Amino acid sequence: MLALFRWILRALKALFSGKSQRKKLPSPRREPRAKSPQPRREATRDERPSRVANEDRVRVEYKPSLDGEPDPGEVVWTWVAFEDDPSQGKDRPVLLIGRRAGSLVGVALTSKRHDRVPQVELGVGPWDREQRTSYAKVDRLIDVDASRVRREGAVLDKAVFDRVIRAVRELHGAIIAKK
Repeated sequence: MLALFRWILRALKALFSGKSQRKKLPSPRREPRAKSPQPRREATRDERPSRVANEDRVRVEYKPSLDGEPDPGEVVWTWVAFEDDPSQGKDRPVLLIGRRAGSLVGVALTSKRHDRVPQVELGVGPWDREQRTSYAKVDRLIDVDASRVRREGAVLDKAVFDRVIRAVRELHGAIIAKK
């Protein structure tokens, strides 16, 4: 049902933007085959880190320095691909939280509060010209190429940064390296 809704939404967007639609409407006659139920055991928190390679782990840092170079602890503006269509995206503020395999890692900021998306309220900051309250979307970690950062927005307060990291660790514990 959700897939059909997304397809309709993309079709409407394509209709009004003049783009052609690539995906076909799923046939309503064919029901997906039911998979045989297999019992799944959830991994405990202690088991999860062992399955993540060290190069996939995020080294959390707080080292802001408004020197023209993006650093963890800063809010920067960069291109962020949409989750549902990575070929599209938009320029948006991102809080840099650390590094992974040679690139920076961050979480996108939004000015819209969503109850169903894990978010941490950051308050108002100079990264938003309209001075709206911002929220860090901690459900998705974004790899950021330092050379593609458009500008530094601000240094985030250390206490607020720590709140964001706690929320990120709750959701992504296995990929957040221990200090």
